[in-house]
Amino acid sequence: MKNLHAYAILTVQTYLTKNKTKLNKKVIKMSHVTKLKKVAFKHRLVSIALAAFMLVVPSMQIVSAATTQQLQDQINQLNAANEDSQSNVNGLQVQAANYQDAINKLQEQISSIRAAIAASQAKQAELQQQIIANQALIAQKKATLGEDIKAMYVDGTPSTIEMLATSNNLSDYFDKQEYRTKVQTKLQGALKEIAILQQQLQAQKVEIEQLLATQQQQQAQLDASQAEQSRLLNLNQSQQDAYNNQIQANKGQVNELRRQQAEINRRNSRAANVQASGGNGGACDNGNGNGGYPMVWCNAPQDTIATIDYAPGSLINRECTSFAYWYFTSVLGKSLHVTGDAKAWAFTANRPVDRTPEVGSIGVSTAGEYGHVMIILALSGQTYNGFTVAPGYVLTMSMNYDYDGHFRVDQRAASSLYYIH
Repeated sequence: MKNLHAYAILTVQTYLTKNKTKLNKKVIKMSHVTKLKKVAFKHRLVSIALAAFMLVVPSMQIVSAATTQQLQDQINQLNAANEDSQSNVNGLQVQAANYQDAINKLQEQISSIRAAIAASQAKQAELQQQIIANQALIAQKKATLGEDIKAMYVDGTPSTIEMLATSNNLSDYFDKQEYRTKVQTKLQGALKEIAILQQQLQAQKVEIEQLLATQQQQQAQLDASQAEQSRLLNLNQSQQDAYNNQIQANKGQVNELRRQQAEINRRNSRAANVQASGGNGGACDNGNGNGGYPMVWCNAPQDTIATIDYAPGSLINRECTSFAYWYFTSVLGKSLHVTGDAKAWAFTANRPVDRTPEVGSIGVSTAGEYGHVMIILALSGQTYNGFTVAPGYVLTMSMNYDYDGHFRVDQRAASSLYYIH
């Protein structure tokens, strides 16, 4: 406490030095006041500054457990929000897979209809070529018919009398007439057949055009469906990105809150240059002793041995809970039943719990994700193995302070802990 007062006086002196000019002006303006009153005025300023400083100092020196718990509550809320967001992302991923599956199936249908359209277009082109060829054939047949008629009737169409006069006999007349009739009939039949084929080709062309129009309409519908599925997939991906960005932002906040918790823990903890009675050596001794922790547990890799009676299946050697439970029950001979992580012991212990420290009690810190438990060795102002505990602190010993399974003795702000008696 003397060091604290000295620091306060030094701070006030710094304040007075910085404001010396202002104070001197104030003093000059008070020239009609006696020197005694001037001194009293300065002392009054010092007292006010000192009082104000003393109001601030406690909050700088010791941070309450409520602050760390509030930080943990925020961390829990952010983690819960991340769990909800991740659940939403998982659901969106299932939707995205369905959208992609629908897009793939639509693409197969689109490819199929495009192949059908290509076949129809090829058939349409083939029919068009046949129609053009038939039209050329009809023109050719008509030209041939004209040439034949022209050859038969060089001087124009002869009358029946002229045909009889130029024939040797009636038989020749009838032969010529029959020939002409057969030629005309044959040409007319060919023209008729070509005309019928032309009609069939035109009908097929119309049918193909109708089929092609239907297929193109189907493709347009499939394209629209695929575009909609792609839009939904892109929207889905945007939602996933938004959730993932929020998750990352929340993780950043969690890291910052944990950093603040670590800072609070650092301020609530002070080094203690003293070893606890009980023993030393083993893998759990990092230069601070081992507190008498069973050597088998101390030498084993962390979390490979069951060490707590009420949780025989839990492999938690070289953990703070393992050490505190072992010491409280085996060394001090007290019964204890608790559940949950270290921070939960303050609320699940079957023994009295309060905020008043006692030598031999279990100190519980609720700061951080898991909290921390420790054994109280000495109280504020008491001396332990030649070491005097700082005002406002308790001397503690615990395991796994460094998350590496090592033992340590340190000082903790008394107001930052719960105590299981």
